[in-house]
Amino acid sequence: MKKIALFLVLVVTLFSCTTDNNDRENFNFDILPVESYILPESFKLGETYEIKLKYQRPTSCHIYQGLYYDKNLNTRTIAIQTATKANQVCTLELPPLSEVSFNFLVTATGSYIFKFYKGKDADDKNLFESVEIQVIP
Repeated sequence: MKKIALFLVLVVTLFSCTTDNNDRENFNFDILPVESYILPESFKLGETYEIKLKYQRPTSCHIYQGLYYDKNLNTRTIAIQTATKANQVCTLELPPLSEVSFNFLVTATGSYIFKFYKGKDADDKNLFESVEIQVIP
């Protein structure tokens, strides 16, 4: 009797599982340009600075997902990451500029180069605006 009960539980378990992904929501992810930014004129070693960024969401459906932030020696490459639900109906009117900020801790001497993503050119190459900030004693 125990073997039959165990067999029935096993059969029910196997058939109750599904690999159908229709319940999952599909998302599209985008990298957006930084429209404007606020940086200090200089940094001081060991200090933390708030860096503010503004960006334009292309539709009302774009949801902020975080920053694209790449660190390579003293260079920081920054862009905005967003997501949209697939097959969602969005308004065509551009939403107002959105603002986000992050804290930057100065851990090295010399200078930092911030490369802000500005979109793509006619040849589909990434464009960046670079700003160098000196670290003062």
